[in-house]
Amino acid sequence: MLINQVRTFSTTTQLGSLARWYQKLWRSKGPTNGPPYAHVTQVGDPVLRQKAQLVPPEAVTSPEVRFLVQAMIDVMRKYSCVGLAAPQIGISLRILVMEFKDKLRDEYTSAEYKIKEMDTLPLTVLINPELKVTNYEKKSFTEACASVKGFSAEVPRYSEVLLSGLDENGKSKELALKGWNARIAQHEMDHLDGVIYTDVMDRKTFSCSCWQAVNANYGRVQIAFHKK
Repeated sequence: MLINQVRTFSTTTQLGSLARWYQKLWRSKGPTNGPPYAHVTQVGDPVLRQKAQLVPPEAVTSPEVRFLVQAMIDVMRKYSCVGLAAPQIGISLRILVMEFKDKLRDEYTSAEYKIKEMDTLPLTVLINPELKVTNYEKKSFTEACASVKGFSAEVPRYSEVLLSGLDENGKSKELALKGWNARIAQHEMDHLDGVIYTDVMDRKTFSCSCWQAVNANYGRVQIAFHKK
């Protein structure tokens, strides 16, 4: 139903109001709190398993898409993510945002920062993105996902990629990414194709990221899915 509604939107030449458009994107019999959400959708939500639809050319610079992009940026920053795809706030459209701030350097040792090839990535918005692998060497590092809250695993990813698409102003954009930023791009592109990192992880490494705290606190640990 959601896909058909998005296709209907893609064929129309006149955009309706913001409220009417979003109402077409969520399930009519779903919860009263509809997308775009101010939280991150969790594995099990059908939207995370759908192949997201292209944003129609005439809608790329529309107020509705601009509103959606800003909502994605707000949620990404609110939950301290380095990337987010539109399905993660409940909208099955091919849009992603990424940002790896320089201040994150303080959260890693210098050795870890170097071996993972981390580097600052300014706020990046891509609509209808495409990804091309430019270096097929794969490296495995631990990944987590805001849509699989509380868990992590090692995931093999290509070392270098070329990411292209349209920015929020409808202009073509191309980024050559390597190391950790290439990993972020691949992770978010997977979301647009209905793929979650648990599908491609090394299954033996899948673990609860707070297992030590669970033992230390006699199991009295809660995983929050909301931030004020």
